[in-house]
Parts: sequence; structure tokens; C-alpha cells
Amino acid sequence: MSMSMVVWTNCNERIVNMSISRLFAIIKKEFIQIKRDKPSLVISIIMPLFMLFLFGYAISTEVDHIPMAVFDQSKTQESRGFIDAYKNSLYFNPEYYVNTIDELNILLDTGKVKAGLIIPPDFSQYKNKMTNVLLKIDGSDPTTARTALSSGIMVVQYFSNKNTEEELSKKGMHIPDIGIDLSTKVEYNPDLNTLTFTIPGLLGLVMQNITIILTAFALVREKEKGTMEQLIVTPIKSVELMIGKLIPYILIGYTDFLMVLALSIYWFRVPVSGSIFLLLLLGFDFIICALAIGMLISTAAKTQTQAMQGAFMVLLPTIILSGFIFPREQMPYVIRAISDIIPLTYFLDILRGIIIKGVNANLLLNQIIIMTSMGFALLLIAVLRFRKRLD
Repeated sequence: MSMSMVVWTNCNERIVNMSISRLFAIIKKEFIQIKRDKPSLVISIIMPLFMLFLFGYAISTEVDHIPMAVFDQSKTQESRGFIDAYKNSLYFNPEYYVNTIDELNILLDTGKVKAGLIIPPDFSQYKNKMTNVLLKIDGSDPTTARTALSSGIMVVQYFSNKNTEEELSKKGMHIPDIGIDLSTKVEYNPDLNTLTFTIPGLLGLVMQNITIILTAFALVREKEKGTMEQLIVTPIKSVELMIGKLIPYILIGYTDFLMVLALSIYWFRVPVSGSIFLLLLLGFDFIICALAIGMLISTAAKTQTQAMQGAFMVLLPTIILSGFIFPREQMPYVIRAISDIIPLTYFLDILRGIIIKGVNANLLLNQIIIMTSMGFALLLIAVLRFRKRLD
């Protein structure tokens, strides 16, 4: 008989030999312990809501109202109209008007502005001859710099084309309708709203963080309080103790999931385009998976400090590698391979697929199978490790 069959047989025997009365006794004990630990109970309810509000408003990939300094050497109606074009684009906010280039450079150096517009003295002649305008951009933040660069070029093209059309119209002429006409259509998120992309990811991230942190302390607390030895000498089996400790946190975690989901829909106005039932079902699946990670950390740690360190060692990489912020397609192959073993990677695909795209389970079958398999494997490993600890 193979090793895997032996492990599977042993696990089946433990589950079959479980006592329902002992299991309920452990569940009751855990609920009493949670009730007495009021700070942890409050954190388990408030923390997910706080994290969603904090990250929901703080994390944004949209860049607008870029602070800009203006050195207008022309000071004419044309130059003021040009500045208004930048302001009306909503990408720039001309906050400072300076009288020298040195003043503009100081504002860029100190970071008070991210862009500087320098308009030459002969700007009003732009209709008759080529006029050079300089847009200086602070490149220390590439994301802001790329937006400032592309938006700055767009404003100049719009302003130039608009005035060219007006001049030709005054002369009774028009621009011929030739060339390429590009039509565009944005699917799933036509307004390109950042919250529509961010909130589903936050839903998974917040639930992972709170459930792992809660369960990472579940067994360690027993060890530090000295009650683990008392549990060892009782008839309670390891699998009964493990499941009995998990069930209360499953209920707390799923309650948190429902609250955060409701907040996402009714406060942040991110509707669920797909099946809400499928989302609730797979959300429960992921909570089991995250709780298994926390329980595995708890079986390995000897103190609450070690449990906290282990939890953060798991949580920090998942934020970066799961695709929550940075697209996985742009990661090197080795890093992407590491992200493939993170359950949150697949749950984010599920969340964004159901909430944003409205896809069904058939198109998410691969992610569902992998995430469920990971949860089962992690839970099995945690049970086996815990059994060895009791022995």
C-alpha cells in the first residue's frame, strides 16, 4: 500500500471515530473563549470593515489633478485659453504661477508640483508659425509621470486641432474627412472606474488577512495558557479538537465576508454582475482555505509572537504576488510560479470574474478546482501536524 493511501486511510479512520458530543463540546468551549476575549471579538468584526474603507479610498491607480506650475511669458488671451485647456482636462491643476524658470524648478525639486508648463513670449503667434511649449515632468513617480506625459500631449493636440478647425471655419474651409476613424469599446468597466477593479480584490484580501490572523493564534493561545496539556489527557481526538476550533472561526469569517460584500455593493456601488449564489458559495470555500493556512501556522508556532511573524510572512507576499495590485502577466516566470501556489491568486480571478465580468462557473472551473484542492490539502496537512503535536 502506498504512503498516500496510508495517510488517507488514517484520516478516514479518525473522522469516522469522531464523537459528535465531544465535537460540540469543543465548539461550545471555543465560542465561550471567543466571547470572553472581547478585544479579539471586536477586532474580528470591526477590522474587515476598517480595512475595506481604508484601502478602498487609499488605493487608486487613477491619476488626476496633477499639481502644476505655470510660467506664462506671453500673458495673452491665447495663453490663458491654453492654460484653461489643461485645467479643464481635469488631469492637471495649475496651482502656481511663477515669474521665472528658477521658481518653477524649485517647485519641481521640492515636490510641490509634478509638472511645469513653460509658455514662450510669442505663443499668440502659434496660428501663423510653429510655437514650442515646454512641459517639464517630475519623473520620480513613473505612474504619475506617464499620465502627465500622455495627458499633456493629448491636451496640446486637442487645443491645436480645435483652433485649427475654428480658423478654417472662418475662412469657409473644412478639414476633409479622410484617414482612419478608430472606434473603441471598453467591456466590463466602460467608465474605467478604479473602484470597480479594486474593491473585488480588496474583498478577497481583507477576508484572507482577518481569517489567517484569527486562526493563527487558535492553538498557540492554548499552549501559552497551559490548557493544551489538559486537552491532551482528555478523550478528545485531535481531529475533533481541530474541527471544533475551526467551526467558530468559519462562522465569524463568513459573517465578515457577508458584511464586507454588502458594504462593497451598497456603499462603494460595485454591483455583482454574475451569480450572487455562486459568489457566496466560493467565498465560503476560500474562507475554509484561508482558515487552513492560519491553522497550519498555529500548529507550527510555539508562541503568539511566532504566530504573528508566520502570519505576516504569508500575508505580505500574497499582497504583491497575487495580482491584487500588480498584473501577474508582467512578473518574471519564477515569480509567477511562486504566485501560482497562493490561494488568493485564484480567488481574485473568481471575484473579478463574477463581480465585474459576470462569468459563470464553467469559465472559472480551473480556478475553483485549484483553490478547493489547495484548501483541502492545507487542512489535511494541518490536521496531520496537529496529530503529531498531540502525540
